[in-house]
Amino acid sequence: MWTRRSVLKQAGVVGFAWGAGLPFIGRGWGQGKEASTKGILVGEPTSERVANQVFAEGGNAIDAIIAGALAAAVAAPHQTGIGGYGASGIIGLAGNKRIVALDANSAAPQSMTPSMFAKDASARAEMMFGWKSAGVPGILAGLQRLRDEFGTKSIAELLEPAIAICRTGYPFPEGFAKTLAGAAKQLGADPGSRRLYFRSDRPLQAGEVFTNQELGELLNTLAKANSLTPFYRGDIARRIAEGFQKNGGLVTYDDMNGYEARLVEPLRWTMNEQTVYTPPLTAGGCTVLQTLRLLQSLGWPQIPEGVEWTMSRIEAMRFAWNDRLTLLGDPDHSKVPQDRLLSEAYANESAEKIRRAVAEKRPLIHPIDPRQQTGTIHLSAMDRDGNFAALTLTHGGSYGSRVTVDGLGLTLGHGMSRFEAEPTHPNAPGPRKRPLHNMVPTLVSRDGEFLMAAGGRGGRKIPNALLELLIQTVMNKKPLREGIRSPRIHTEGSLHIEFEPSFPSGEMASMKELGYRVTEASSATISAVAKEPEWSQGMR
Repeated sequence: MWTRRSVLKQAGVVGFAWGAGLPFIGRGWGQGKEASTKGILVGEPTSERVANQVFAEGGNAIDAIIAGALAAAVAAPHQTGIGGYGASGIIGLAGNKRIVALDANSAAPQSMTPSMFAKDASARAEMMFGWKSAGVPGILAGLQRLRDEFGTKSIAELLEPAIAICRTGYPFPEGFAKTLAGAAKQLGADPGSRRLYFRSDRPLQAGEVFTNQELGELLNTLAKANSLTPFYRGDIARRIAEGFQKNGGLVTYDDMNGYEARLVEPLRWTMNEQTVYTPPLTAGGCTVLQTLRLLQSLGWPQIPEGVEWTMSRIEAMRFAWNDRLTLLGDPDHSKVPQDRLLSEAYANESAEKIRRAVAEKRPLIHPIDPRQQTGTIHLSAMDRDGNFAALTLTHGGSYGSRVTVDGLGLTLGHGMSRFEAEPTHPNAPGPRKRPLHNMVPTLVSRDGEFLMAAGGRGGRKIPNALLELLIQTVMNKKPLREGIRSPRIHTEGSLHIEFEPSFPSGEMASMKELGYRVTEASSATISAVAKEPEWSQGMR
């Protein structure tokens, strides 16, 4: 039972972890014997505490990750939310009995057209902020689908922690307040957001108590129905649609009513007797697996460390990102070559181009520009029975669309920002179309037993961070604790390359001499759990 005291303890952890700016590396996950023997979840402080209680009460990994996701939607409102645009997940049942990917990506409204954001700069700005930047929120439909297929606890039970946090509130952490200040221009211009996030005509300050009573009432209504489906049907859905219509948005009641989260077959790749599973398009896993296949064709990890080793890695990443940003989109609405990009023939053909570039010490040229994207959380979980789950949830950027359905306390994600404005692009907007996104929840198995669940937060940096983890753990056979701390590289296909500061300085200097635009920057944050052979966790 979630009491006022337990919620206040939980809120204190949120404030402590973020407000003090503490790193997640090495955070102890065991909160007593119950947590250490029944299950583990990592990824967000409040979610971790909620999951510990779910495990203690007999829930499985899927119950824990659902309850944790619902709690995080209230406890981390800048990163995700009940109205967040989408979720992507992957579930593996013990003994490899079943493995399935979750597609709960946002869907564009029926009235969306390919040219809607291509007219001018102001139209393109509507992709980022405001009511037109929001499509149908997918998170709750996805969580309901997971509960129906794999959960053991009721939706009413799993909603209890989130409802308690809404009603009791928590001191707003310093990090949250800084992010809020950066989003204040758009949030302050929206009446619902202003009522929720402002006090006395100024953004909420660090230490002030944040509550969301209206959202608590919405969640309580869902708890009484013991289902998240009324979010898309009936009075709640009508009120959401009315909010869109009142403010110039496009989502209608029919759009809400017609939305479905899907369970789909995951993509897979095998090396060193380990198999990697990750969701297909519109998720980011295609790019990760394409790069792994490229490296495999290049002879990784036999390439000796040095300039050739680093340049081969960079060029494989750049090649896959160029394909990602020019060829990929929703396969239900655009002809996209996912199967070809993941084929052995294409990997071998591409590897030859990369070998020539490395031999000539001349980077390949791709007409791609990097784009900053943030605003996500990732949860990884496993239980004592051997069930594994990885789930990424997102608003898009910080506070998503930066608009809130007045009367419901429901801040919306900006999924439409993940489309490309060019009408002829495979990832152009369109009716009921789902945008290309960066979420890459991942599982790894060996000999029919799941070994690791992983994923990340950090926008476009997520696919590369997951790639680097898999290079270290699957290709280079390192344990999670070592692999998750290895220095990472980020590129989106252009000559701009970001190295983590811990990367060898000599290698960075060599890449600069070859013509890359080298900078130092942080990577995405990875949350992972693994069995090696005892449970371990990592977060960086």
